[in-house]
Amino acid sequence: MSDISSTIKELSDHLDNLYEQSGRHVVAIAGAPASGKSTLAERLASHLNRMGRAARVVPMDGFHLDNAILERRGILDRKGSPDSFDSCGFLHLVKRLKKETDVVYPIFDRSLDLSIAGAGHLDADCRTVIVEGNYLLYDAPVWRDLANCWDLSVFVDVDPEILKSRLIDRWLSFGLTPAQAIRRAEGNDMPNARLIQQYRLPADLIL
Repeated sequence: MSDISSTIKELSDHLDNLYEQSGRHVVAIAGAPASGKSTLAERLASHLNRMGRAARVVPMDGFHLDNAILERRGILDRKGSPDSFDSCGFLHLVKRLKKETDVVYPIFDRSLDLSIAGAGHLDADCRTVIVEGNYLLYDAPVWRDLANCWDLSVFVDVDPEILKSRLIDRWLSFGLTPAQAIRRAEGNDMPNARLIQQYRLPADLIL
């Protein structure tokens, strides 16, 4: 994804075929933590909106379980792993995105480290929903049922060493020490990245 502008153009061209069909279209952009999927999703939505094709990004991260629940389950240090999300709730939302014109959804606030219910909203004018998240193509119970919901699925594939470097930089930006940042990246994020790669369902496009 060295040239994001050409990538946006490529995705837009693929979406042209969808616009010939009526109704709302749901696009999945999946990838490991720090793969660039969030940036790609936002840039694609902005491009489509400039073209007059109303689009909105719906992040999977709104379905993070609260830290208190993760602590009770003994997996607070594995926040971001598949078990740390409300996968059933997320699947229910994704099914609603296609069928219902007016949909409210949660948003994850990184500065507060928690999800905010009802912070996002789709209305009837939204033709394209771009869902971005780690486990959109994850081959495991509940998660794999998402595959039937996508009109177009994209996987952002990034070299593991580049991912690790980006993840360390991300944690440093949140005020962690270098040792803490490396520990968070190696102890949680990279194991999640390996899961995502190892158990990935086929994607329509791999970037």
